[in-house]
Amino acid sequence: MGKPKMERRLADNEAMAMVRNLRISPQKLNLVAGLIRGKSAQTALAELQFSKRRIAQDVRKVLESAIANAENNHQLDVDRLVVAEASVGKSMVMRRFRPRARGRVGRIQKPFSRLRVVVREREEA
Repeated sequence: MGKPKMERRLADNEAMAMVRNLRISPQKLNLVAGLIRGKSAQTALAELQFSKRRIAQDVRKVLESAIANAENNHQLDVDRLVVAEASVGKSMVMRRFRPRARGRVGRIQKPFSRLRVVVREREEA
């Protein structure tokens, strides 16, 4: 009984990790995600470790999770992993209101983002 197993969306040499509702705007998160795109996993971890941006530690956690998924779930070699994809998307937006002059309000938007990191095992050359 039960439903059939879902088809795997990624290739056999890829692993993924995703986080939803990161409390930062997608534009700012995309700047940090751009730092690690296309780099080897170890270089990307070092880059995020010493980044000054606050969100870099959360991005580092997601990358570590993708590496752990690759090693434990898909038996990929950690030393040959490359960040194949780091995509950023919009999530929800909290709306808050601040009182302004003459009985008006100023709307404050607090955006949230989502991050998807895919690591791929590179072939031996």
